[in-house]
Amino acid sequence: MTDAKHAIHTGPPGKSAWQRGRLLALGSLVAAVLLVAHDVVPNRWGNLGSLVQSFLPWLGLAVPLGILAALLRRSALAILAVLLPLAAWIWVFLPQVRPVDPEPGDLTVVQHNASDTNSSVTGTADVLLAAEPDVVTLTEVSDTVAEQYTQAFGETLPHHETQGTVGVWSRFPLEGATAVDIRPEGIDASWDRCMRVVIQREGGAVALFVAHLPSVRLGSGGFETELRNASALALADAVDAEESETVIVAGDLNAVLADGAIAPLTNLVTAPTTGFQFTYPEVFPVAQIDHVLARGATVTEVRTLPRTPSDHLPLVAQIDTPWS
Repeated sequence: MTDAKHAIHTGPPGKSAWQRGRLLALGSLVAAVLLVAHDVVPNRWGNLGSLVQSFLPWLGLAVPLGILAALLRRSALAILAVLLPLAAWIWVFLPQVRPVDPEPGDLTVVQHNASDTNSSVTGTADVLLAAEPDVVTLTEVSDTVAEQYTQAFGETLPHHETQGTVGVWSRFPLEGATAVDIRPEGIDASWDRCMRVVIQREGGAVALFVAHLPSVRLGSGGFETELRNASALALADAVDAEESETVIVAGDLNAVLADGAIAPLTNLVTAPTTGFQFTYPEVFPVAQIDHVLARGATVTEVRTLPRTPSDHLPLVAQIDTPWS
C-alpha cells in the first residue's frame, strides 16, 4: 500500500534537459538550412524562395529568440541547436559585416524613391544635396513635381531629363534620353517607368538606366512577384544590349539583390557586398530594394541618407569609373 501511494505521488520521471525542446531545436535547424541553402528554395509554392531571400538577414533573429525560448523551456538540446543558425549566419554574412575601408569613387550617385505623396520637394532636395551628388535619380515623380525638383536642385545639378515617373538631375551634360519599355505583359502604355540617358563626362560617357520595377505583395497566392520579375527581365535585356562599356543601373527595383528571381539583371552588374543598407520602409527599414549598380565601373560604397517625407530612405553610392 505504501509503495502504491508512493508511485501515485511521484508519477513517471520527467524529461531531462536533453529531451525537452525538440521542436525548438528543429526550428533552429530549419533556420540554419534556409540561411545556407536559400538559393535552392523553390519558387513554385507562392514564390517562397523570393520571400526567404528578401528577408534573409532577419533569419538571424532565430538565435536570440531560440536562446530565450530554450531558457524558458530549460532545454539544453535547444540551446545547443541555436549554434546552428548562429554559425550559418556568420558563414553567410561575415564578409558583408566585416569592417572595410571603401575605395574612393569619382562619381557620386544618389537614388531615391521620392514617393508620389511627398509634399516637401524642398526639404527632400536639401537631404539629397547634402550628400554632394554628381547625379540624382528619382522615381515616383510626376511632370509637375519634376519641375519643382529642377528648381530646388538649381545650379548644383543644372542638367536634367525626365521620362514618365522617373528623372535624372546631373552636374554633367546629359544626352540621348530615351524611354525603355519594361512593361510586363498586359500593362498599357501609360505605365512609363524606365529611362536611358548618357552622362557626358570629360573622361568618357556613362550610360545610365533609371528604373522603377513593379511592387510586390503578400497575398492569398503567396509572395506575388510575377509582374516585377517580368519587368526585371525586360530591364536585363536592355542592359545586356547596351553597347556602352560603362553602365549604371539605379532605381527602385522592389527586390533585394539576393533574390534569385531577378538574377538575369543582377548577373550583368556588380554592387558592394558590405553592410546592410535597408531602404524600406523608412520607419523601420527591413530590406534594401533601392539600388545603384554598375557594369564597367565599381560601386565602392553605398549608404542610406536621413529620412525624407517619402516611405523610402535615399541611397547614395560612390562609383569608381575607368577615368578616375
